[in-house]
Amino acid sequence: MDYRWVICAVDAMGATRKQIHSRLADPPFMTFSFPFLLLSFYSSLMQRHIDAYLNYIRVEKGLANNTLEAYRRDLAHWQKFFAIRKENPPLGSISRKEVVDFLQWLYQQGLNSRSVARALTALRNFFKFLELDGVVLSNPTAQVESPKLWKKLPKYLSIAEVEQILNAPDLETPIGLRDKAMLELLYATGLRVSELVCLKFANLHLDPGYVQCLGKGDKERIVPLGKSAAAFIERYIAKAREELLKPRRCDYLFVTHRGDRMTRQSFWIIISYYGRKAGLKTKLTPHLLRHSFATHLLERGADLRSVQTMLGHADISTTQIYTHVINTRLREIYQKHHPRA
Repeated sequence: MDYRWVICAVDAMGATRKQIHSRLADPPFMTFSFPFLLLSFYSSLMQRHIDAYLNYIRVEKGLANNTLEAYRRDLAHWQKFFAIRKENPPLGSISRKEVVDFLQWLYQQGLNSRSVARALTALRNFFKFLELDGVVLSNPTAQVESPKLWKKLPKYLSIAEVEQILNAPDLETPIGLRDKAMLELLYATGLRVSELVCLKFANLHLDPGYVQCLGKGDKERIVPLGKSAAAFIERYIAKAREELLKPRRCDYLFVTHRGDRMTRQSFWIIISYYGRKAGLKTKLTPHLLRHSFATHLLERGADLRSVQTMLGHADISTTQIYTHVINTRLREIYQKHHPRA
């Protein structure tokens, strides 16, 4: 009789430690240090369930790698929480109290409300998966409220500041031409940095003026491309890309001086450099240009649904963080056109 599978089986049934002792009555089991076995195998069992869940959301849900890594970290915190407390409750016996204690522990570790809310979401979805799989009978997170979050108004750049950034690269060098093309494309389309660096030649359609990109959850969308960005991309392809590649080949549009695909981390460094060169007081990030793209569109009369589509937001509520722009514009329209304004 293999004691490991007995422990796993009774744990999946949500048995208490006392019940497990009574079920493992065979003499061979009494020769082991039982608390040590429980701690070891509960941890191992929990890890197997977590691995199965992460594989499920990767394959079935198609979540982005960054989201997967965030969920992996959150569930690792969940395991660490019990390890520190030297507790090993069966999955079926975990209650609302343990979940609330875990959230309080996260706050004690210095996490902010947004990070704690995401950890609760990861845990809630994990237990939903276990419930569907028949491992637990109920979800202990069901009656736990998510921390209240204040929606931050997105920071954005003025058009003059954007012009300063776009004019910062040195167009006499291959790297400068590449950087100019990337900055122009980022501001023209509002792409996420991961979408920008993953663009391939096959995704680029300069004549009709659009790009195809693969967003979160592997969802494809089409985003219009302005004439200025298209012109600098053509110039980069004609005069700089081959020089950066030299004899090498690469399917991706933007490459480094080593002939490799541009990475997210490398582009963060590049864009930060141009922010300093342009004399910006705030730190320049790819998302700041994305916010500026959306804000400038709305300021000039674009509707929220169109901006949602271009940004690749699954839910209109995500795009509604830009309503400060709409409200400002409505006031201007009112002041201009109402007879008693």
